[in-house]
Amino acid sequence: MDRPIRFEGGSTKDMILTGGTTPWTFLHNKPIAKYPRLEDKIHCDVLVIGGGISGAAMAYVLTKQGVDTVLLEKGRVCGGSTSANAGLLQFANDRMLSELIQQFNEQQGKAFYRMCKDAVKRLSDIAGELSIDSSFTERNSLYYASTPEDAGKLRHEYDILKRCGFDVEYWDRQRIKAAFPFAKEAALYTRGDAEVNPYLLGHGMLKDASLQGLRIYEESEVLDCLYTDSSVVAHTQRGAVAAKQAVWAGGYAMQDWKPDRQVVLTNTYAIMTEPVSDLSSWHDQALLWESGNPYLYFRTTPDHRIMAGGLDEPPPPSGRPYQFMKERSDRLLKEIGRMFPELEGVRMACAWAGIFASTKDGMPLIGRHPEYPNSYFMEVYGGNGTVFSMIAAELLAEAIAGREPEALAWLSLTRPVEIKNE
Repeated sequence: MDRPIRFEGGSTKDMILTGGTTPWTFLHNKPIAKYPRLEDKIHCDVLVIGGGISGAAMAYVLTKQGVDTVLLEKGRVCGGSTSANAGLLQFANDRMLSELIQQFNEQQGKAFYRMCKDAVKRLSDIAGELSIDSSFTERNSLYYASTPEDAGKLRHEYDILKRCGFDVEYWDRQRIKAAFPFAKEAALYTRGDAEVNPYLLGHGMLKDASLQGLRIYEESEVLDCLYTDSSVVAHTQRGAVAAKQAVWAGGYAMQDWKPDRQVVLTNTYAIMTEPVSDLSSWHDQALLWESGNPYLYFRTTPDHRIMAGGLDEPPPPSGRPYQFMKERSDRLLKEIGRMFPELEGVRMACAWAGIFASTKDGMPLIGRHPEYPNSYFMEVYGGNGTVFSMIAAELLAEAIAGREPEALAWLSLTRPVEIKNE
């Protein structure tokens, strides 16, 4: 079987992923590392296509396990959506555990949340081993009710999380007001989350893996692939890679050439402020997010800046994610002032917008696809993308080693699109 697949138009050139000045581009305006362009015909066991945080995690895990791995990136590694990633790492998901239990069953919902919890711990361990400091910091999270009507929903979620063994507290209005300068009807306070600089985390994983044999090529876009019964041959403008297996980690842009029925694309916005002199009113500098949909989120940085994001909406007809960035950025700055009135005069340092993908059932898409032999896909869509990347990397590393994890069956790219609780 020789079957070529070309990525015409869908070579990801058409989709504009980000606009504005992303936070890590703002803070790290000098390249961390540069890698050569592929200009030869080479061979490997596994080819990873995509050099963002997903591809970096995949290549890092495989290289650590002694797998001969090559990574191709069409631009600069960690230069796409990873540069716009706000770096919140949480075990809780865009869909609450109670919703996942209703959608699937308690065993599967609990197992998935436990996988997310373990992935945060695994990312912590990796960050501690890397030669690049990624500012990984353990944080608690406050998940607050957007409206008074959501308080009951949060109480129900608390009962389930507690029963399933997760470290969570239910906070009423009085408890929230005692810890923060804002008042909400109810909130869940969870422990075991974290924040990170995903740009440096990705670069750190790639750098250390390259020292152990990973071959990385930038400015090396895959233009077409030839699939055979036993290999995948990816062609770039100046070279080719023949691999026994390939892992596609192209991020949101993969929807440009391989749209999935499960996936919904939106436009999202975020800002980062100038440093704030006093954050003492921000309890534990906890990660903040809300129960509404779309939701707002807030975090701090090691140099006392504030990130705020959200306001998700359909992509602009123009295809330019930054088309309404000015208006949305001003609103996010005002939201910081509403939450923390003493910070109302804080100034914006940078603002950005980008394409964001989620799935209809709240679960990532990980595994094989019937139309692409000898290939795996990492479509880690949703607000927990970096955590999902770690889950995907470890699951696929097992599958590549010949041990197919059970979880891949219910994270399948071809699973039915059926939402029971909508």
